[in-house]
Amino acid sequence: MTGSGPTSSRPQDDAPAGATAEAAPAPSPAIQRANRMSAANMVRSLLPLVVICLVLVGWQSLQEKADEGVRVVDPSSSVQLAAARASYDVPAPTGLSKDYRPTSARTDAGNAAEGDPVTLEIGYLTPSDEFAGFVVSDDRRAAPLAAVLDGAEKRGTVEIGGSTWTRERTQRGETALVRGADGVTVAVTGSAGDDELETVAAAVKPYSG
Repeated sequence: MTGSGPTSSRPQDDAPAGATAEAAPAPSPAIQRANRMSAANMVRSLLPLVVICLVLVGWQSLQEKADEGVRVVDPSSSVQLAAARASYDVPAPTGLSKDYRPTSARTDAGNAAEGDPVTLEIGYLTPSDEFAGFVVSDDRRAAPLAAVLDGAEKRGTVEIGGSTWTRERTQRGETALVRGADGVTVAVTGSAGDDELETVAAAVKPYSG
């Protein structure tokens, strides 16, 4: 009985002894330089686009943060209450563009009995992001008026919206436009420039309901 013993075989892909693998040829200097130039050109072409995108994102973020701090209010309820309780025809700015954003409105008319003085205040954020305040009262000693007029220096008059206003310089160093008749005083003042203050003053009209 004969058997077959284990046989050994040599892998077919074994390289002959002493043989070495053939190395791939290195890229030529010209190709290497072309590759480097291609990558550099790509970076240079993308860089301005990246910078523009970053600038736009930053600008939008700043605008959103600025708007987040502005709380716009509707002054109509305060104006209506003042007009209902006051013994005089209450005026208020009317028809201002949406760039003049009302940020505050208050009146003491809620606590006023018949014949009591009534004061109305409205504050605006102007197109230049400055403040313009409107106040009207039949009490010259009312705190909002006193804060504007006490110690103010008269600087002549100006015609605005068909009415004569006195231009004054407040103790805060701001312009105040003031007019008065029949014991009622109206003032427009704030950190805004004269043009924006005059725009608010020109919009002051008797409230018609």
